Amino acid sequence: MPKVLLFDLDQTLLDRNRSLIKFLNWQVNFFQLVDANKKSAFIQRFIELDNNGSVWKDTVYAQVKEEFKIEPYGVDELLNSYVLDFNKFSTAFENVEDVIRKLFQQGYQLGLISNGKTPFQQHNFYALGLTEYFSIVVVSEEVELRKPDPLIFEYVCRQLQCKPSDCIFIGDNPVADIQGAKNVGMKTIFFHPTLSLGSQHVDQSIHHYDELESAILKIVHGSDSGKI
Repeated sequence: MPKVLLFDLDQTLLDRNRSLIKFLNWQVNFFQLVDANKKSAFIQRFIELDNNGSVWKDTVYAQVKEEFKIEPYGVDELLNSYVLDFNKFSTAFENVEDVIRKLFQQGYQLGLISNGKTPFQQHNFYALGLTEYFSIVVVSEEVELRKPDPLIFEYVCRQLQCKPSDCIFIGDNPVADIQGAKNVGMKTIFFHPTLSLGSQHVDQSIHHYDELESAILKIVHGSDSGKI
């Protein structure tokens, strides 16, 4: 019976899209990067180049700096602000804290596995105020392993002294999170706050954290699987 719940961070616990927009609004204003009438275009272009976090920000800043003729700030200054200040705008999805607290109180052991840089991802997670409920926080750069590599999932299991079959992984990425976890024998819950299409087989699929406890119970009691 699963007793360990493992979570991804970006677009699973952390509403990264919303957090990024809040941060960019602040950064544009604080550094006066562009005129007010270009602010929306700058933010939209940054989001496009960022590609859901898959492109590191030195590349993104270099491109928007060139396109929007940003002076006098250099890429390093803007990137440093991103690294230091993004966590101040970290925002969880609706009801995350209440649901996490409830699951913790029910006796589940909780863990985080996030691809990304250290300590950037750690600080973004800490800012959500969930640290006290989590037994382990693993960021890929720190352990030199990235999802969907089975070794990162197995590493966490060793640290928690559990088996993959004891675990349910909750994430938004069909390959890195869902397939990666399934490949080592974990159950999976695919979290997608907006409608997402696909055919990959998952154990459960949810749109909102209000559905998470029910999805976990269905897995625990062996109900039919869902599909993305």
